[in-house]
Amino acid sequence: MEIKPIARFRSPFPTKFGIPRQAGLASGLRGRIIFEPEFRSAEAVRGLEGFDYLWLIWEFSEAQVDEKVFKATVRPPRLGGNERVGVFASRSPFRPNRLGLSSVRILSIDLEAKGADGKPSGPVIEVSGADLMDGTPIYDIKPYIEYADSHPGVRSGFTDSTGWTVLDVVMPESLQASGLDLDALRQVLSLDPRPAYHDDPAKVYTMAFEGCEIRFKVEGAVLTVLGAERS
Repeated sequence: MEIKPIARFRSPFPTKFGIPRQAGLASGLRGRIIFEPEFRSAEAVRGLEGFDYLWLIWEFSEAQVDEKVFKATVRPPRLGGNERVGVFASRSPFRPNRLGLSSVRILSIDLEAKGADGKPSGPVIEVSGADLMDGTPIYDIKPYIEYADSHPGVRSGFTDSTGWTVLDVVMPESLQASGLDLDALRQVLSLDPRPAYHDDPAKVYTMAFEGCEIRFKVEGAVLTVLGAERS
């Protein structure tokens, strides 16, 4: 079977660094689903306005995977990047077909959207809570159905015994005039975007977000934003 993208995702993140490691962790993070020209049909999304969430099936397009070599285990960041588990017991991007699965909240569906060139580009779906990089190819969209898709109280493997380290984020007052979505940025930074094996309080990190280079450092449980410069 050959598959091709039906849409592309537009995100504040032009690179992988800083993207939440799971969908829904940064609920204030917004993005848009832009359909490829041949799939731009209002009929294709008819009835979707009755749902609150979507499933996105997409590609880890920037994951460097040798498709000729099958690697049976991966090192999830949730386990500190040191312990290995089976690739099919993880959500790692380093998997045979590089497919990702994310549940995102529908904010709006614009059937009359226009592109930067003024030409029709609708329907455009705005969503929140996505963990996709800008330009990510989307291969399918399905509505989230609570009675079938929600299973509260079930076991979740190694994630049941490991928690996220949520950081306190300190931002300079100068960012108030930056035009950035500071609530979304704070959520993203609080999830600790550093690689799991990094713990150097003197190191300055740079993360691309909404056309800016965000500089920050982390000491203990506190992340301090040092500044933001337009790219």
